[in-house]
Amino acid sequence: MGLFDRISRVVRANLNDVVSKAEDPEKILEQTVIDMQEDLVQLRQAVAQAIASQKRSQQQYNQYQSQANQWLSRAQLALQKGDENLAREALQRKKSYEEQANTIKATLDQQTTQVDTLKRNLIQLESKISEAKTKKNMLKARAQAAKANEQLQGMMSGIDPGRGMAAFDRMEEKVLQMEARSQAAGELAGSDLESQFKALEAGSGVDDELEALKANMLGPGKTQGSLPAGETNSAPQTSAQKSEVDSELEELRKQLDNL
Repeated sequence: MGLFDRISRVVRANLNDVVSKAEDPEKILEQTVIDMQEDLVQLRQAVAQAIASQKRSQQQYNQYQSQANQWLSRAQLALQKGDENLAREALQRKKSYEEQANTIKATLDQQTTQVDTLKRNLIQLESKISEAKTKKNMLKARAQAAKANEQLQGMMSGIDPGRGMAAFDRMEEKVLQMEARSQAAGELAGSDLESQFKALEAGSGVDDELEALKANMLGPGKTQGSLPAGETNSAPQTSAQKSEVDSELEELRKQLDNL
């Protein structure tokens, strides 16, 4: 194989590859239908011209045939009148028109066959164009669906589901932390206020009870720190007194615990 043949083959291969990649199914289908419609227009024009020629030939044939019949009638009339020479001349004219009519008849038969063939081809082409349009729409829909699916697959291939879910997990954890901090802040604020009121209530109740207890223990006419008559600070408490005090203290503890 020569160098030029190899170069030619490489060039053709590259051109074919470029053309194949540049072919868009939708555009090719549209152009194909347009080309078929242009062929249909040309074929219709050809059929129309053939029919027109056929009609002209038919008219000429009819005229020649009419002239031949007319000269035949004249030849018969000349014979009836006894003029054979005139009759012979009329028959020669008749024969001339018949020959012309026969020539036109051969042409007319060819034109008739041609017109019939063109009409069949026209009907077939119209049927093919109708079929091509239907198929074109189907192929275009399939091509569009394939393109959409290819684009979708390309988009999906660039998406990392694990990375996306990890981001959602991180954001969910942050939201949970924010909710926990908000809930804790609310509980702290509520517990601080509640504790302050409870402290006030508890303090007031203990003070009041303590004062009432002091008044009850001191009795009327006694002051805080004084002792009953006849008793000194050095006198030891009896077991009954200790038991009474312990009972009071125990009762006081229970009351404080119930607060």
